[in-house]
Amino acid sequence: MRMVFALVLIAGVGLAGFAVYMAQGFMSQMSAERDALLAAQAAAPPMVDVVVLKSDKTYGQLLTKEDVRWARMQEDSLPEGAFTEADKEKLFPENGDLRYVITAMRKFEPILAHKVTEPGEDAGITSRLAKGKRAFAIRVDVSSGVSGFLRPGDRVDIYWTGSPSNLSEVAGDLTKLIESSVKLIAVDQIADTGRTSPVIARTVTVEASPQQVAALAQAQSSGRLSLSLVGAEDDTVAEVSQVDQRALLGIIEQAPVVIEQERICTTKIRRGAEVIEQEIPCTN
Repeated sequence: MRMVFALVLIAGVGLAGFAVYMAQGFMSQMSAERDALLAAQAAAPPMVDVVVLKSDKTYGQLLTKEDVRWARMQEDSLPEGAFTEADKEKLFPENGDLRYVITAMRKFEPILAHKVTEPGEDAGITSRLAKGKRAFAIRVDVSSGVSGFLRPGDRVDIYWTGSPSNLSEVAGDLTKLIESSVKLIAVDQIADTGRTSPVIARTVTVEASPQQVAALAQAQSSGRLSLSLVGAEDDTVAEVSQVDQRALLGIIEQAPVVIEQERICTTKIRRGAEVIEQEIPCTN
């Protein structure tokens, strides 16, 4: 009986020692993982709260406090114009001025300053105009309007075709590049840059300086304007170019041929009251 009790006691002490050993190993592992987690957290970029949307928003919709929420993002990865916790008073001012969406946004997308109007400003094209710029409408059709592939935010080159007056050296109509890389701010009555379906427009509205507006108005009244879509990644400046019918067909204007007439020399001879003109050899 004593032997059995001794064996049970020895086994219990052994199991207790093993349990203590395992517990020490587990605690050491947990402590190492905690230290590694704290080190990674200390090395990670700082996080900030950013205003994001709760649901999808399209062009022209009102933006209210009920439409947004906060989300954590890395401070060094914030897109330009995002509203952080420090900017929450700028997004919804205390005076109650409203903001409208001018570029379609998706659920949980950060709200950016250039995708919403300024407080109290409507969602019309005036909110798209840069300082010192004006809006000018250009009449287009299927061919001159790039077959409906234009949308607000695109950039186009503008060509003029017409018959210049008082220019005898121009053969027929002349086509000339008059403005390069002009920004579209509306197509017909649509100013939503998130539009994806093609629209056969009758007018497009461009952003231009007052000098450009004057040039475009004169060009539109004296000829026909055509648009050429500029690639999204194309930052080259189009060269000034013009083409008339002679240049289009490769016709080289020939210099007029001068035909030399045979020189005739004469002399006059008087015979009494009669004067006779007689040919003689030319000496010079």
